[in-house]
Amino acid sequence: MSITAPPRGRRGGLRGARAAGALTGTGRLFRFALLRDRLRIPLWALSLGGLVGYFGAVLPLAYPDQAALQTRAAIMKDPSGALLSGPGYGLGNYTLGALLANEVLGMLAVAAALMSIFLVVLHTRAEEESGRAELVRAGVVGRYAPLTAALGALLVANGAVAVALAAALLGNGLAGADSLALAAGVAAVGLVFGAVAAVTAQLSQSARGATGMAGGALGLAYLLRGIGDAQRVGGSALSWLSPIGWSQQTRAFVDLRWWPLLPSVVLAALLCLSAYLLASRRDLGAGLLSARPGRSRATRALASPAGLALRLERGSILSWCFGLFVFALLTGSMGQTIVESFETRPELAVVIGGSTGGDALRATLSAFLRYFAMAVAVHAVVSVNRLRREEDSGRAALLLAAGAGRTRLLLHWLAVTLAADAVLLLAAGFGLGAGAASAVGPGAGNLTLGFTAASLAYLPLVSCFAALAALAYGLRTGSWWVWLILIASLLIGLYGPILRLPQALLDAEPFGLVPAVPAASLDGGPLLLMGFTALTLLAAAVPAFRRRDLSV
Repeated sequence: MSITAPPRGRRGGLRGARAAGALTGTGRLFRFALLRDRLRIPLWALSLGGLVGYFGAVLPLAYPDQAALQTRAAIMKDPSGALLSGPGYGLGNYTLGALLANEVLGMLAVAAALMSIFLVVLHTRAEEESGRAELVRAGVVGRYAPLTAALGALLVANGAVAVALAAALLGNGLAGADSLALAAGVAAVGLVFGAVAAVTAQLSQSARGATGMAGGALGLAYLLRGIGDAQRVGGSALSWLSPIGWSQQTRAFVDLRWWPLLPSVVLAALLCLSAYLLASRRDLGAGLLSARPGRSRATRALASPAGLALRLERGSILSWCFGLFVFALLTGSMGQTIVESFETRPELAVVIGGSTGGDALRATLSAFLRYFAMAVAVHAVVSVNRLRREEDSGRAALLLAAGAGRTRLLLHWLAVTLAADAVLLLAAGFGLGAGAASAVGPGAGNLTLGFTAASLAYLPLVSCFAALAALAYGLRTGSWWVWLILIASLLIGLYGPILRLPQALLDAEPFGLVPAVPAASLDGGPLLLMGFTALTLLAAAVPAFRRRDLSV
């Protein structure tokens, strides 16, 4: 008995029907994703747009004439300025638009990339990890519908950011085409790393792992961009290995060109295609990179919440430690070059926070040590917030059921966070000192030991932010207000003198309360006050956590 094969048209129709079935329910999931993000996306867009709008309005007051702008441009000619900011094009005739494109675009691109990573992982891997995706897939939902809905939300989020940025730039009277190019460059970086997160969500079995891998790719991209831009004004070959570098190479407000955005579009498309191919090869809830089998019996260290927290956080701690050390080493190695530039242009020292008198190298690197302490404060808040994810996933309830106790759980997790923060501060201080010592030579003195020890002066302040995050967790209020306080502190500390903010506001900035060690003498009064504040916040966090119900 023979069976007649279906005609080609019929077979193609079956393929089309199969493909359509794989996308069944995409529209509903997409609308549900936007409903969940109805506050998150506007807040990101308005925050970034408002920041650019504020910079555009205040920077003309800080740099009222061309001479002041050229003073700022001189910073970009130094390797340190390019490492931390951008490639430094248009320095011969520096304008407000060129300043924003050179020095603010990179920061905005990193923020958009982080937004995109969190958003995609939230709607893909986190949904599978929590079990909600299994309930959704039990209905009439295609295999690719959740991923497609997440990528659709990614497009909307980055589109909203681009619109907000373009509106802020145009509102400050900047050129229309260049404003659109800058906004599109930021959105392009967000799309690329959102697509990276879509791939890592297929590879990892956990949202933590997916976010960590995507965040590692972002850190590598920023490092390549920084090193490449520091090698040569305008960027070098290394700059072209980074999506952030591609967006900065549009040269907005100087010599506009759109084609550097094309690699970002192509890379984002290829990564999305890879995510779909990988999604077709794995089971729901599983990752293509299987977790390494553990021991048959747990070690004694895992018998306590502190041991478990260290086991969960060790990958993140090592990544942060490596990144901070590399950046600090590079910064320290360029310390003498920065000081030499201060000797010919003393006005630059005021902008960066360095010095031209006395031990100028120590004073300048002490200012940079404060910047690294700001990064460690970010890690403190991120680490404490991960306890919230452990509770939402149900793992914290298992620990409490085994007799760990709420007070013990919170205190042990916070202890691991603060121990990790101390290691990160030491790594940053050691990198700064070692880099400076290698550049200066035998006459450097004991820079390495001095900066390594001085870095711990920032630990009480970092402890305050960790305790503040613990209080937000205990009250179950969400951590948005903690991030608001931290970001405001960072912005005031980084840009307060440039933007000529009121002196009272500058004096209240937390990082400015810590003496600029080791250049300045250590004053124990503010550090004791910060330690007491951290203990007070922790004393409020513990009973708040004990009184409330766990999330279900």
